[in-house]
Amino acid sequence: MALQWMILTYVVALEAAIALLVTLPTPKAVKSAIVSLVSLVLQPAMFVVPFAGFQLLDIYWKNEHRLMCTGEICTAAERDRYEKAIYKSQRNVILCVSACLLYWCIYRICKYYKDIRSMEEVEKRYKDQ
Repeated sequence: MALQWMILTYVVALEAAIALLVTLPTPKAVKSAIVSLVSLVLQPAMFVVPFAGFQLLDIYWKNEHRLMCTGEICTAAERDRYEKAIYKSQRNVILCVSACLLYWCIYRICKYYKDIRSMEEVEKRYKDQ
């Protein structure tokens, strides 16, 4: 199970780096090359959305079927383990949501850049006529 979270952590880190790279101010030629490369990678990278969704469902199911440890019957060690599990699940929810949100942001940034580029081409054609 830890392997899935490690993979998702690396994917989120990679998405954050790509989002930073795409939003940095660069010359037009470099920006165009970066956006076209990222656009090619976006479709195969779509796997992160259903993967994160499945992980969210797994977290929800485990949360619903978790043994509660709030009474006086629990020992201090059991209570600590329960709280640690809650914190880990909260961290993992944030990780899943950020994976989907970063993917969506990268997709929208690339789409906006392509739209702007096509509008510039149309404007250039009208100016040439």
